[in-house]
Amino acid sequence: MKFEVSKKPIAAFSFSSLTDIVLLLLIFFLLTSQFVINNGVQVHLPKTENESKSSTSPLVVSITKTAEIYFMGKKTTLAELPASIEKKIKRKKDENILIQADKDVSLDAVIKVIDIAKGLGVDKFTIQTEKE
Repeated sequence: MKFEVSKKPIAAFSFSSLTDIVLLLLIFFLLTSQFVINNGVQVHLPKTENESKSSTSPLVVSITKTAEIYFMGKKTTLAELPASIEKKIKRKKDENILIQADKDVSLDAVIKVIDIAKGLGVDKFTIQTEKE
């Protein structure tokens, strides 16, 4: 039995494997884009009607309902906070500190954190809220 062998190139291209790869990449990017940086500190943010979008800041200070202070997800005190912030500051005047204060925490605790950061040369602050 003799088989006929053709040396001509195949004119059709199969897109099925390419489609599978594109679909997998699409699923991967959709799933990874949903991840939000959450430092694990339980804070109930105050609600606002008009929420403005701000750039995410790598410097996050969280103040819980019991006035515990966390910097970048690690528990700290007001006395240790300046040293922690100073280690993370790259360009003193361009840094933005994101403050996640619980809605039941006193304004005094937030002002103390802002005062500490201003003493280190940080002039930009964002207080995170939730839209109602």
